[in-house]
Amino acid sequence: MMEVQAFGDSESLEKAAKQLDGLEGVSAVRLLDAARPGHSVLAAVAAPRAVETTLRDLAQLGVRAEDTTVTRMDIVQWTVTKPWETKVAWADVLGQAWLAAKPVANYVAFMVVAGVIAGYGVLDRNVILIVGAMAISPDLLPTMAAAVGIVGRRWRLVGAAAWTFALGMAVACASAALLTFVLHQLDVLPAGFTLASASSALGGLTTVGNETVLVALAAGLGGMLALETAASSAVGVAVSVTTIPAAAYLGVAAGIGNLSAAWGALGVLGTNFGMMIAGALIALGIQRSLRARTAS
Repeated sequence: MMEVQAFGDSESLEKAAKQLDGLEGVSAVRLLDAARPGHSVLAAVAAPRAVETTLRDLAQLGVRAEDTTVTRMDIVQWTVTKPWETKVAWADVLGQAWLAAKPVANYVAFMVVAGVIAGYGVLDRNVILIVGAMAISPDLLPTMAAAVGIVGRRWRLVGAAAWTFALGMAVACASAALLTFVLHQLDVLPAGFTLASASSALGGLTTVGNETVLVALAAGLGGMLALETAASSAVGVAVSVTTIPAAAYLGVAAGIGNLSAAWGALGVLGTNFGMMIAGALIALGIQRSLRARTAS
Protein backbone atom coordinates (compact mmCIF):
# COMPACT_ATOMS: atom_id res chain seq x y z
CA MET A 1 0.00 0.00 0.00
CA MET A 2 1.03 3.62 -0.51
CA GLU A 3 0.37 6.77 1.47
CA VAL A 4 -0.14 9.90 -0.62
CA GLN A 5 0.33 13.29 1.02
CA ALA A 6 -0.20 16.68 -0.56
CA PHE A 7 0.27 20.23 0.68
CA GLY A 8 -1.56 23.18 -0.82
CA ASP A 9 -4.26 25.77 -0.41
CA SER A 10 -7.24 24.59 1.62
CA GLU A 11 -9.84 25.19 -1.10
CA SER A 12 -8.10 23.03 -3.71
CA LEU A 13 -7.31 20.26 -1.27
CA GLU A 14 -10.87 20.19 0.03
CA LYS A 15 -12.06 19.53 -3.51
CA ALA A 16 -9.36 16.90 -3.93
CA ALA A 17 -10.36 15.16 -0.69
CA LYS A 18 -13.99 14.88 -1.81
CA GLN A 19 -12.88 13.54 -5.19
CA LEU A 20 -10.44 11.00 -3.79
CA ASP A 21 -12.83 9.79 -1.10
CA GLY A 22 -14.97 8.12 -3.73
CA LEU A 23 -12.11 6.72 -5.78
CA GLU A 24 -11.72 2.94 -5.91
CA GLY A 25 -8.57 1.77 -4.16
CA VAL A 26 -8.28 4.91 -2.00
CA SER A 27 -9.18 4.92 1.68
CA ALA A 28 -8.56 6.79 4.94
CA VAL A 29 -8.77 10.18 3.23
CA ARG A 30 -8.14 12.96 5.72
CA LEU A 31 -7.64 16.71 5.56
CA LEU A 32 -5.66 18.54 8.24
CA ASP A 33 -5.00 22.24 8.78
CA ALA A 34 -1.39 23.23 8.04
CA ALA A 35 0.65 25.74 10.05
CA ARG A 36 0.48 28.18 7.15
CA PRO A 37 -2.85 30.06 7.14
CA GLY A 38 -5.16 29.07 4.30
CA HIS A 39 -3.28 25.83 3.61
CA SER A 40 -3.95 22.21 4.44
CA VAL A 41 -2.38 18.77 4.27
CA LEU A 42 -4.26 16.00 2.47
CA ALA A 43 -3.38 12.39 3.24
CA ALA A 44 -4.82 9.15 1.91
CA VAL A 45 -3.97 5.46 1.71
CA ALA A 46 -3.94 4.19 -1.89
CA ALA A 47 -3.54 0.76 -3.40
CA PRO A 48 -0.71 0.66 -5.95
CA ARG A 49 -3.22 0.44 -8.82
CA ALA A 50 -4.81 3.73 -7.67
CA VAL A 51 -1.66 5.79 -7.15
CA GLU A 52 -1.42 7.03 -10.75
CA THR A 53 -5.07 8.12 -10.78
CA THR A 54 -4.66 9.84 -7.41
CA LEU A 55 -1.60 11.79 -8.54
CA ARG A 56 -3.28 12.77 -11.81
CA ASP A 57 -6.37 14.06 -9.98
CA LEU A 58 -4.22 16.11 -7.62
CA ALA A 59 -2.30 17.62 -10.54
CA GLN A 60 -5.54 18.54 -12.32
CA LEU A 61 -6.68 20.39 -9.21
CA GLY A 62 -3.52 22.49 -9.22
CA VAL A 63 -1.51 20.65 -6.57
CA ARG A 64 2.17 20.95 -7.49
CA ALA A 65 4.23 17.79 -7.94
CA GLU A 66 6.89 19.09 -5.56
CA ASP A 67 4.21 19.41 -2.85
CA THR A 68 3.15 15.79 -3.23
CA THR A 69 4.84 12.74 -1.71
CA VAL A 70 4.18 9.03 -2.03
CA THR A 71 5.41 6.70 0.70
CA ARG A 72 5.46 2.91 0.58
CA MET A 73 3.73 1.32 3.57
CA ASP A 74 4.49 -2.14 4.96
CA ILE A 75 1.13 -3.68 5.81
CA VAL A 76 0.90 -6.65 8.16
CA GLN A 77 -1.43 -9.19 6.53
CA TRP A 78 -2.88 -10.44 9.81
CA THR A 79 -5.56 -12.58 8.21
CA VAL A 80 -5.67 -14.53 4.97
CA THR A 81 -9.22 -13.34 4.36
CA LYS A 82 -8.04 -9.80 3.70
CA PRO A 83 -7.48 -8.88 0.04
CA TRP A 84 -3.78 -8.98 -0.85
CA GLU A 85 -2.53 -6.16 -3.05
CA THR A 86 0.38 -7.32 -5.22
CA LYS A 87 0.46 -4.71 -7.98
CA VAL A 88 3.35 -2.29 -8.30
CA ALA A 89 2.73 1.46 -8.49
CA TRP A 90 4.10 2.91 -11.73
CA ALA A 91 5.01 6.13 -9.94
CA ASP A 92 7.22 4.12 -7.60
CA VAL A 93 8.92 2.26 -10.46
CA LEU A 94 9.50 5.53 -12.30
CA GLY A 95 10.98 7.14 -9.21
CA GLN A 96 13.37 4.22 -8.71
CA ALA A 97 14.35 4.40 -12.36
CA TRP A 98 15.32 8.07 -12.09
CA LEU A 99 17.49 7.28 -9.08
CA ALA A 100 19.09 4.32 -10.86
CA ALA A 101 19.88 6.43 -13.94
CA LYS A 102 22.20 8.77 -12.04
CA PRO A 103 25.95 7.98 -12.18
CA VAL A 104 26.60 8.58 -8.49
CA ALA A 105 30.07 8.15 -7.01
CA ASN A 106 29.23 4.80 -5.40
CA TYR A 107 28.14 3.41 -8.77
CA VAL A 108 31.44 4.38 -10.38
CA ALA A 109 33.43 3.02 -7.43
CA PHE A 110 31.63 -0.33 -7.57
CA MET A 111 32.31 -0.58 -11.31
CA VAL A 112 36.02 0.07 -10.72
CA VAL A 113 36.15 -2.74 -8.16
CA ALA A 114 34.10 -5.05 -10.39
CA GLY A 115 36.42 -4.34 -13.33
CA VAL A 116 39.54 -5.19 -11.32
CA ILE A 117 38.11 -8.42 -9.92
CA ALA A 118 36.69 -9.50 -13.27
CA GLY A 119 39.99 -8.61 -14.94
CA TYR A 120 41.79 -10.99 -12.60
CA GLY A 121 39.06 -13.53 -13.34
CA VAL A 122 39.75 -13.34 -17.07
CA LEU A 123 43.53 -13.46 -16.63
CA ASP A 124 43.35 -16.44 -14.27
CA ARG A 125 40.40 -18.00 -16.14
CA ASN A 126 38.75 -18.15 -12.75
CA VAL A 127 34.95 -18.39 -12.77
CA ILE A 128 34.72 -17.70 -9.03
CA LEU A 129 36.33 -14.29 -9.47
CA ILE A 130 33.96 -13.49 -12.33
CA VAL A 131 30.97 -14.35 -10.14
CA GLY A 132 32.40 -12.15 -7.39
CA ALA A 133 32.65 -9.25 -9.83
CA MET A 134 29.07 -9.82 -10.93
CA ALA A 135 27.93 -9.64 -7.30
CA ILE A 136 29.55 -6.22 -6.94
CA SER A 137 28.53 -4.70 -10.27
CA PRO A 138 25.41 -2.46 -10.11
CA ASP A 139 24.84 -2.38 -13.89
CA LEU A 140 21.36 -3.88 -13.44
CA LEU A 141 20.06 -0.50 -12.28
CA PRO A 142 20.68 1.77 -15.31
CA THR A 143 19.74 -1.03 -17.72
CA MET A 144 16.31 -1.46 -16.18
CA ALA A 145 15.92 2.31 -15.84
CA ALA A 146 16.36 2.64 -19.60
CA ALA A 147 13.55 0.14 -20.18
CA VAL A 148 11.25 2.03 -17.80
CA GLY A 149 12.01 5.24 -19.66
CA ILE A 150 11.14 3.66 -23.00
CA VAL A 151 7.79 2.34 -21.75
CA GLY A 152 6.97 5.65 -20.08
CA ARG A 153 8.24 7.66 -23.08
CA ARG A 154 10.61 9.54 -20.79
CA TRP A 155 13.39 9.98 -23.32
CA ARG A 156 15.52 12.07 -20.99
CA LEU A 157 15.45 9.15 -18.56
CA VAL A 158 16.43 6.76 -21.36
CA GLY A 159 19.37 8.96 -22.31
CA ALA A 160 20.53 9.34 -18.71
CA ALA A 161 20.28 5.60 -18.05
CA ALA A 162 22.10 4.67 -21.27
CA TRP A 163 24.87 7.15 -20.45
CA THR A 164 25.21 5.75 -16.92
CA PHE A 165 25.39 2.18 -18.23
CA ALA A 166 27.98 3.13 -20.86
CA LEU A 167 30.01 5.02 -18.25
CA GLY A 168 29.94 2.02 -15.92
CA MET A 169 31.05 -0.39 -18.62
CA ALA A 170 33.80 2.01 -19.71
CA VAL A 171 35.03 2.30 -16.12
CA ALA A 172 35.02 -1.49 -15.69
CA CYS A 173 36.88 -1.93 -19.00
CA ALA A 174 39.42 0.75 -18.13
CA SER A 175 40.04 -0.80 -14.71
CA ALA A 176 40.63 -4.24 -16.23
CA ALA A 177 42.80 -2.70 -18.96
CA LEU A 178 44.96 -0.77 -16.48
CA LEU A 179 45.38 -3.86 -14.31
CA THR A 180 46.38 -5.97 -17.32
CA PHE A 181 48.75 -3.34 -18.68
CA VAL A 182 50.59 -3.07 -15.35
CA LEU A 183 50.87 -6.83 -14.96
CA HIS A 184 52.01 -7.15 -18.58
CA GLN A 185 54.69 -4.51 -18.13
CA LEU A 186 55.91 -6.24 -14.98
CA ASP A 187 55.89 -9.55 -16.86
CA VAL A 188 53.74 -11.24 -14.21
CA LEU A 189 50.79 -12.32 -16.31
CA PRO A 190 49.63 -15.88 -15.50
CA ALA A 191 51.68 -18.51 -17.29
CA GLY A 192 50.10 -19.76 -20.49
CA PHE A 193 47.51 -16.99 -20.62
CA THR A 194 45.96 -16.25 -24.00
CA LEU A 195 42.80 -14.41 -24.91
CA ALA A 196 41.51 -17.49 -26.73
CA SER A 197 41.97 -19.72 -23.68
CA ALA A 198 40.23 -17.16 -21.45
CA SER A 199 37.27 -16.89 -23.80
CA SER A 200 36.96 -20.66 -24.00
CA ALA A 201 37.26 -21.19 -20.25
CA LEU A 202 34.65 -18.53 -19.46
CA GLY A 203 32.05 -19.69 -21.95
CA GLY A 204 32.90 -17.70 -25.07
CA LEU A 205 33.12 -13.93 -24.71
CA THR A 206 33.73 -12.87 -28.29
CA THR A 207 30.98 -14.56 -30.31
CA VAL A 208 27.28 -13.74 -30.31
CA GLY A 209 25.22 -16.93 -30.39
CA ASN A 210 21.71 -18.02 -29.56
CA GLU A 211 22.80 -18.60 -25.97
CA THR A 212 24.01 -14.99 -25.74
CA VAL A 213 20.67 -13.66 -26.95
CA LEU A 214 18.41 -15.89 -24.86
CA VAL A 215 20.38 -15.50 -21.62
CA ALA A 216 20.39 -11.70 -21.95
CA LEU A 217 16.65 -11.72 -22.76
CA ALA A 218 15.91 -13.82 -19.67
CA ALA A 219 18.19 -11.60 -17.58
CA GLY A 220 16.20 -8.55 -18.68
CA LEU A 221 12.93 -10.20 -17.68
CA GLY A 222 14.30 -11.11 -14.25
CA GLY A 223 15.99 -7.77 -13.81
CA MET A 224 12.78 -5.82 -14.38
CA LEU A 225 10.89 -7.91 -11.85
CA ALA A 226 13.78 -7.49 -9.42
CA LEU A 227 13.75 -3.71 -9.74
CA GLU A 228 10.16 -3.76 -8.48
CA THR A 229 10.86 -6.00 -5.49
CA ALA A 230 13.40 -6.51 -2.73
CA ALA A 231 15.25 -9.07 -4.86
CA SER A 232 17.19 -6.56 -6.97
CA SER A 233 20.57 -7.15 -5.33
CA ALA A 234 20.38 -10.93 -5.71
CA VAL A 235 19.08 -10.92 -9.27
CA GLY A 236 21.70 -8.34 -10.19
CA VAL A 237 24.28 -11.12 -10.06
CA ALA A 238 22.41 -13.08 -12.73
CA VAL A 239 21.95 -9.99 -14.90
CA SER A 240 25.64 -9.11 -14.73
CA VAL A 241 26.55 -12.51 -16.20
CA THR A 242 25.78 -10.92 -19.56
CA THR A 243 27.85 -7.76 -19.11
CA ILE A 244 30.78 -7.89 -16.68
CA PRO A 245 32.64 -10.87 -18.23
CA ALA A 246 32.54 -9.28 -21.71
CA ALA A 247 33.55 -5.87 -20.33
CA ALA A 248 36.49 -7.39 -18.43
CA TYR A 249 37.60 -9.38 -21.49
CA LEU A 250 37.45 -6.19 -23.54
CA GLY A 251 39.64 -4.43 -20.97
CA VAL A 252 42.14 -7.28 -20.78
CA ALA A 253 42.44 -7.37 -24.58
CA ALA A 254 43.09 -3.64 -24.64
CA GLY A 255 45.58 -3.95 -21.79
CA ILE A 256 47.82 -6.33 -23.70
CA GLY A 257 47.47 -4.30 -26.89
CA ASN A 258 45.34 -6.79 -28.85
CA LEU A 259 42.55 -4.45 -29.89
CA SER A 260 41.47 -6.67 -32.79
CA ALA A 261 40.32 -9.32 -30.29
CA ALA A 262 38.40 -6.70 -28.33
CA TRP A 263 35.87 -6.00 -31.07
CA GLY A 264 34.17 -9.36 -30.57
CA ALA A 265 33.69 -8.70 -26.86
CA LEU A 266 32.31 -5.25 -27.67
CA GLY A 267 29.74 -6.86 -29.97
CA VAL A 268 28.74 -9.32 -27.25
CA LEU A 269 28.41 -6.49 -24.74
CA GLY A 270 26.23 -4.40 -27.07
CA THR A 271 24.02 -7.37 -27.95
CA ASN A 272 23.58 -8.24 -24.29
CA PHE A 273 22.54 -4.69 -23.42
CA GLY A 274 19.99 -4.59 -26.23
CA MET A 275 18.48 -7.96 -25.35
CA MET A 276 18.28 -7.09 -21.65
CA ILE A 277 16.32 -3.98 -22.60
CA ALA A 278 14.04 -6.13 -24.77
CA GLY A 279 13.45 -8.58 -21.90
CA ALA A 280 12.63 -5.76 -19.50
CA LEU A 281 10.22 -4.25 -22.03
CA ILE A 282 8.44 -7.60 -22.33
CA ALA A 283 8.07 -7.83 -18.54
CA LEU A 284 6.71 -4.29 -18.30
CA GLY A 285 4.38 -4.82 -21.26
CA ILE A 286 2.85 -7.93 -19.74
CA GLN A 287 2.40 -6.23 -16.38
CA ARG A 288 0.70 -3.17 -17.86
CA SER A 289 -1.55 -5.37 -19.99
CA LEU A 290 -2.64 -7.39 -16.97
CA ARG A 291 -3.21 -4.24 -14.96
CA ALA A 292 -5.39 -2.74 -17.70
CA ARG A 293 -7.39 -5.96 -17.95
CA THR A 294 -7.91 -6.03 -14.18
CA ALA A 295 -8.99 -2.40 -14.12
CA SER A 296 -11.59 -2.99 -16.83
